[in-house]
Amino acid sequence: MKIVFLDARTLGDVPNLGELNALGQTILHPDTQLEQVAERIQGAEVVITNKVKVTREAMTSTPTLKLICVAATGMNNVDLTAAHELGIQVKNVKGYSTDSVAQQTFALLLALLNSTAYYDDYVKTGEYSNERIFTHLGRPYWELNGKRFGILGLGEIGRQVARIALAFGAEVVYFSASGQEYNVIYERLELDEFLKTCDVISIHAPLSAETENLLNYARISQMKPTALLLNTSRGGIVNEADLAKALDDELIAGAAIDVFTQEPIPASHPYMQLQKKEKLLLAPHIAWSSIEARTRLVHKVAENIRGYLAG
Repeated sequence: MKIVFLDARTLGDVPNLGELNALGQTILHPDTQLEQVAERIQGAEVVITNKVKVTREAMTSTPTLKLICVAATGMNNVDLTAAHELGIQVKNVKGYSTDSVAQQTFALLLALLNSTAYYDDYVKTGEYSNERIFTHLGRPYWELNGKRFGILGLGEIGRQVARIALAFGAEVVYFSASGQEYNVIYERLELDEFLKTCDVISIHAPLSAETENLLNYARISQMKPTALLLNTSRGGIVNEADLAKALDDELIAGAAIDVFTQEPIPASHPYMQLQKKEKLLLAPHIAWSSIEARTRLVHKVAENIRGYLAG
């Protein structure tokens, strides 16, 4: 059996790639452009993709193709209608990155809230050595204890973030864009109250018709001027130009962003043009990618292939 992984570089150096080799002849391409897909999957029975698109054209040109494994949760890069019509199975992976995303959410939050890079730089540049008192209070920060922590999207990751927020002593509330009510101890708020009362808003919802462009300038302006916004979910939920303007207009205290509408972001992106750069912390879509999460992901992809082989 021939297995082709179209963008193996997206998983990096994980220790268990051998699980795939044990299942068949495995060809790992570091990355693949759209126009290369049809040629590279010729003769393959299984194709693995993280973000590379697999189109109807590519599927129809590969009669040997029986299974597409998405090395991620979202399957919007595969033409699911075409796969169904052609009898090609499509399997994704869920739940592999919950702890990783939750951990990175708080890493970003605390780095932003506590101005970690600023204080590190203050010491290492020698400014602290020239100080006459033992401390420096250039950027005050506040405690999470007793603050209202709002979660937009209370799925598996959102619930893990909620548990950690509780450990900090925060009051957890949530907003459900789909209108779904969860059987949880946290209060569900309507959007206006959610925006106006939360000290931290952390996004953990899928990109959908209900969430796309949900946080635009008008809605961000409803937030507290001391509030922080976190997004480790999907870039399109926040209007990026509006957030950049809101930060420069000092509508909120800051934001930490790990996901973008276009990835990688262009050099001309509004976030890159920000005047008040200290208000924004950026990461290159890494929240999902702990070593453990990537290892679990490969293992679950291998499990999906084994399930296909077992019929």
